[in-house]
Amino acid sequence: MPDESTPLAELLAEASIDLDASATSRDDAIRQAGAGLLAVGAIDEAYVDAMIDRENSVSTFMGEGVAIPHGTLAAKDSVLSDALSLVRFPDGVDWDGNDVRLAFGIAAKGNGHIALLSQLATVLMDPEKAEALRAATTTEQVYALLESDDEDD
Repeated sequence: MPDESTPLAELLAEASIDLDASATSRDDAIRQAGAGLLAVGAIDEAYVDAMIDRENSVSTFMGEGVAIPHGTLAAKDSVLSDALSLVRFPDGVDWDGNDVRLAFGIAAKGNGHIALLSQLATVLMDPEKAEALRAATTTEQVYALLESDDEDD
């Protein structure tokens, strides 16, 4: 289970990052975030459906053009390891009326998603960092932005 000391960048594999995606809908965007988690073996297929189930009951739109889709509690058994995915939509995607440019997929065992959400929120509440992430075109930029917060503590 990740704790506050697990750097976000360590949970985000390069194979889980797509910085030039496009989505036809919110659910398409969620499936792409789920595909990034599947690509690194962090989840099984059922978790992606659980991410959409969660979204249908509670929006994971966070503001600043960012959504953080993750599965329902019932889907915890579908999580094989803790991981993040990141999908960037340069042209945006309509997320229940909000314009989303970044979707961070989260897979975490136990209550690990709470620590991940709080770490991500800390980065994303900084409008300059959120803007820089929305504009990132290389994985190096993404890692630098995620890691810069760890050194502030």
